[in-house]
Amino acid sequence: MTANFLIGLREGLEATLIVVLLMAYLTKSGRRALLPRLWAGVGIAVAVSVGFGALLTFGPRGLTFEAQEAIGGSLSIVAVGLVTWMVFWMARTARTLGSELRSRVDGVADGAAWGLVLVAALAVGREGLETALFLWAAAQASGESGTPLFGALLGLAVAAGLGYLLHRGVLKVNLSRFFTWTGVALVVIAGGVLAYGVHDLQEAGILPGLHSLAFDVSAAVPPSSWYGTLLKGTLNFSPATTWLEAAAWVLYAVPVMFFYLRANFRPQLRPAVEAPAATAAVAS
Repeated sequence: MTANFLIGLREGLEATLIVVLLMAYLTKSGRRALLPRLWAGVGIAVAVSVGFGALLTFGPRGLTFEAQEAIGGSLSIVAVGLVTWMVFWMARTARTLGSELRSRVDGVADGAAWGLVLVAALAVGREGLETALFLWAAAQASGESGTPLFGALLGLAVAAGLGYLLHRGVLKVNLSRFFTWTGVALVVIAGGVLAYGVHDLQEAGILPGLHSLAFDVSAAVPPSSWYGTLLKGTLNFSPATTWLEAAAWVLYAVPVMFFYLRANFRPQLRPAVEAPAATAAVAS
């Protein structure tokens, strides 16, 4: 649940921040009449994301076990690729996100009515589709359905609340620091999702080594114990891990974490963004 809460909070706050920036710019530029178009685009994005999540959840049920595992493993790997791209994209563009969105609005505001709808739908929909896919993959990895969904919805609700407070100017948050440290956590979570995706492909017979274990600590960390459940729900830790799963985790998490930390903590390349600057970007 904790991992899914974090995913919902992080992705939800990204989408909410985009909506807040668009709302603020339309209001300050005297274009409040265009707000219904913005909300129409947001509604389309939400509907498409929910539909995509439902398709992922209910679509493969009529397939054979091997086909389900093959699809699940492949989509888990795709989800890891998307979330990796997302954390690096946010690290690179966080300081210019507002100006990019404003330029897009200026380009379509005086044109066809669907222009702003499309901008909002694409900006928010990208986050929504990534969220649906990664949450589905994380839920598959944890072996549960209800608890991960509740955690994700709770995270999204908190993100919406934070977005409202940011829009009203009540809350000041160092967004740069928030996205940096949640990015670190997501890299760790994504490593677990990747390992589980590899395990799915092994069960589907696509990858070898299903019974070649790197370690088996099931006796010390029973999957049904509270700490086994906690490790599974937060880090996607499997007490019985194959060599290929372990290799996938190490080969992903170590270099990605290295490059991510280097991109975020090298002062000469990325000077720190202070909290006032981060919140000012929301209000402007």
